[in-house]
Amino acid sequence: MNNQKKWRSTTVVGVRHNGRSAMGADGQVTFGDTIMKGTAKKVRLLYSDQVLAGFAGASSDAFTLFEKFEAKLDEYHGDLVRAAVELAKDWRLDRALRRLEAMLAVMDKDHALLISGNGDVVEPDEGIVAIGSGGPFAQAAAHALMQHADQLTAEQIVETSMKTAASLCIYTNDNILVQTLEDEKEEKDS
Repeated sequence: MNNQKKWRSTTVVGVRHNGRSAMGADGQVTFGDTIMKGTAKKVRLLYSDQVLAGFAGASSDAFTLFEKFEAKLDEYHGDLVRAAVELAKDWRLDRALRRLEAMLAVMDKDHALLISGNGDVVEPDEGIVAIGSGGPFAQAAAHALMQHADQLTAEQIVETSMKTAASLCIYTNDNILVQTLEDEKEEKDS
């Protein structure tokens, strides 16, 4: 039996709703039974602020994946799905990348995807992506909110879902960062 302490952290949830995409994450990083940091930034805007990406898992592994994913976005001119599939292929086939212990949630205005080291690229139903130890709590909350609250914005759904996860998951805190993408039509109208 392996008794080594593990880094645990994170809830990330992303929602596409009413022409907007929003993704949020908590700030907690936990090592074993100790909170090491409460203000980590686990969501980033990539590719000239056209793509949202969040990570769960080992921080150094996630930063490596962010760099690789951003390079794929550049290589495929911002095509989120193609970049995600190519990253997943590399992640699964490359001996060094295969050892990375993290997951990515990525979104643009049209797609919300989960990328794993098993070679998986999944586009969940209803435009909700969630990863990390509190991901299932946040996903359930977002799903419920989207069913009954057309007047809520994507940001409000993400923030409320994150607060729900923080109230249930010991590896999730309430130091929440939410990033958003706006629909191009909405930006032009502003």
